[in-house]
Amino acid sequence: MTNKRNGTLYLGVTSNIEQRIYQHRNSLVEGFSKDNGCVLLVWFEQYDDLQEARYRELQMKKWKRAWKIELIEKHNPQWKDLFETLF
Repeated sequence: MTNKRNGTLYLGVTSNIEQRIYQHRNSLVEGFSKDNGCVLLVWFEQYDDLQEARYRELQMKKWKRAWKIELIEKHNPQWKDLFETLF
């Protein structure tokens, strides 16, 4: 999630993406994403196994910012909000 194109990036794992995005957009959870206004879903991956998702999150949190931006732009070059594509 981000606050704008090339803005602050937030990376996390959830078992309920709709609920989590609602929380982000309505500033319901204190912390980094609320403090930085990260409300736009610009990239996501889905996993059937929560442990796999957590492993991927930990892996990606070690990435350089440029690598994360490259991944976003490869799949979403306009940085469009992908929330509506979930349904």
